[in-house]
Amino acid sequence: MVVFVHILALHEVGSNNPEGIDVKQHIDENGVPLDTVPFFPYDVVKDLYAIGIFLTIFCFVLFFFPDGGGYLIEYINYELANNLKTPEHIVPAWYYTTYYAMLRAITFPIGPLTAKFLGFVVMVSAMVIFALLPWLDKSPVKSIRYKGMFSKAFLYLFVVSFIILGYLGSVTPNPMRTLLAQIFTMVYFAYFLLMPFYTKYEKCKSVPERIKIK
Repeated sequence: MVVFVHILALHEVGSNNPEGIDVKQHIDENGVPLDTVPFFPYDVVKDLYAIGIFLTIFCFVLFFFPDGGGYLIEYINYELANNLKTPEHIVPAWYYTTYYAMLRAITFPIGPLTAKFLGFVVMVSAMVIFALLPWLDKSPVKSIRYKGMFSKAFLYLFVVSFIILGYLGSVTPNPMRTLLAQIFTMVYFAYFLLMPFYTKYEKCKSVPERIKIK
């Protein structure tokens, strides 16, 4: 399904580039964009290089470091199960720890809504909100190179909040960690909810008409 959607978007919109320029605006007599290169051998060789690096890291982890320090395969999986005792701290897979921290950060009810339900809503919203990016981003430019100061600052804050929440979701909670999780959950959502405003009114750099080789 993901591959189908990707191919459909590629056919309708076209591939992107670091400059965020629509290369279809400048074509030759054959209708081929002037600022593009043939898929073979350029993209094929590039992808083979990336695949080689990925397989090297993948094989190293697979054969020499399979548990990933407890993040890829949790240490608790090596313990014998005890039906009479629930583990004090259960950590999800590393790619879920950020959202798990948000789930635990909601410790207060609102009216008839319990803290557990609100935490679930926040966690799911944090995942689904990425689908709204095409409508939230009001910037006239696509590339981060030419976006304004606020877009870059909020992106940095988003990355920091994502990493810190990932750490907080992998450790045992306490009052201080819960407070930090609540703060960085707000920072996480601020990146998306304020995007229509700071992307619309910030001052962006001029975008070149064509891709330039530096």
